[in-house]
Amino acid sequence: MPRTSVITGAASGIGKATKELLEQRGERVIGADLHDTEVVADLSTAEGRSSLVDAVRKVSGGRIDAIYAVAGLDFPIAATAAVNFFGAVATLEGLRPLLKDSDAPRAVVVSSMAALFATDDELVAQLTTGDEAGAMARAEVLAKEPTTGGLIYCSSKLALSRWVRRQAATEAWAGAGIPLNAVAPGVIATPMTAELTATEEARTALLKQVPMPLNGIADAIVVARLLAWLNSVENTHLCGQIVYIDGGSDAVMRGDSVW
Repeated sequence: MPRTSVITGAASGIGKATKELLEQRGERVIGADLHDTEVVADLSTAEGRSSLVDAVRKVSGGRIDAIYAVAGLDFPIAATAAVNFFGAVATLEGLRPLLKDSDAPRAVVVSSMAALFATDDELVAQLTTGDEAGAMARAEVLAKEPTTGGLIYCSSKLALSRWVRRQAATEAWAGAGIPLNAVAPGVIATPMTAELTATEEARTALLKQVPMPLNGIADAIVVARLLAWLNSVENTHLCGQIVYIDGGSDAVMRGDSVW
């Protein structure tokens, strides 16, 4: 029986590339996004997250093998925190019960190497404690200023990476035989980064901020291949890892620092 996977953010970018890759390999994929997918759901709201779980349960027949929480935003608005953190966590926790009958249950989420950049301590704290009302209020404050709006994305990804580190080895995940991990891409050529990579001048400026000495900016399929392995039957022991697929950004920026 082919494996059944659920991918959020499947209409474009990394999510779409992952969906296409898995389908080429013979897997059944249930895609979710705001449009053009089997399941349409808005992960910025509690209602949308609940509808995602309900729809996937119905479409899958109540059994899946892998969760790919890929959906995300990169705008200086409060919705970015809602989707990137609360939407991702709700996807993983809400769909986890559907993994119970799988012979090889797996889960992975897309974070970002942007977690290494400046973040807002207050927003990160509210995200990691699950205070959505407080987090949204703080994000609204940050969004009002051009100099702080960008902190929303970085903070949401840092909080998401911390959530994975704290949850992966617990009874709910590792105890249930489910490897839970994250990937942290560098600059990937997707619709989200199109304006930032539209010209050679723009790409050069971006790579000064995000150094990628190994082969530079990557295509979405590069991340898709890593995601597919992390959620494959071959991955039996990788647990709670934030895998930087960033052309060397992490190594350049953090040097000797390790988790």
